Amino acid sequence: MNDFFHIPSDLQNSYFGLIGLHLREALIPVLAGLVVSLPLAQLCVRFRWLYPPLLGVTTILYAIPSLAFFVVLIDYTGMSETTVMIPLSVYSLVVLLPAIVDAVRSVPQETLAAATAMGFGPVRRYLQVQLPIAVPAIIAGLRVATVSSISLVSVGTLIGNQGALGNLLHDASIYNRPVYAVNASVTMAVLAILADAVLVVLRVTLTPWMPRGARSGGQKAAGNGTDATVPAREEAAR
Repeated sequence: MNDFFHIPSDLQNSYFGLIGLHLREALIPVLAGLVVSLPLAQLCVRFRWLYPPLLGVTTILYAIPSLAFFVVLIDYTGMSETTVMIPLSVYSLVVLLPAIVDAVRSVPQETLAAATAMGFGPVRRYLQVQLPIAVPAIIAGLRVATVSSISLVSVGTLIGNQGALGNLLHDASIYNRPVYAVNASVTMAVLAILADAVLVVLRVTLTPWMPRGARSGGQKAAGNGTDATVPAREEAAR
């Protein structure tokens, strides 16, 4: 068991240090992707013609291999964590942007009309009406983006030991120690499961207005819970 948690000295980090580094390199890009996706989604909802080209651009960027991204970015950001996190942020946009746009568009026009009648401007209506109703779909997108990001961080081992736990995969081949690969794979899987569980709990916490059965419905639940939220939101607005 002690051998399982043994970390090669060339990584200059402890087991838990690598876990912290891995989470930082995985979660910051997802957060950055969410922050960028929210205003872009609002623009896509207001200007429908903007959504297809924007989605096309993000899809093309997603198709670019991470190694090619690294080659381009190294001249500007060096062999650093930033070089790893920028491509992951771009990749998260492909998941989050469609999820948020579709969820916001699913809000009934009657709900939007009621919010407008109560004096809600476009920004306030987006933040206080559309986004709360879209929470289940947004969390569903975050779950996919987070798990993918935790997995893809390991590719950073190609640029100077910036892959966190992924560096153990590289060292497993160098030192002929398969236990390092098992350690990295198991730990990343556990981190992905825990992160997914945290997001599920967050979704349940943020949607107390949803029926218990509807909460497990992911993106579909966003539409099911809409009618139940309208009276509560109108009362809160008053």
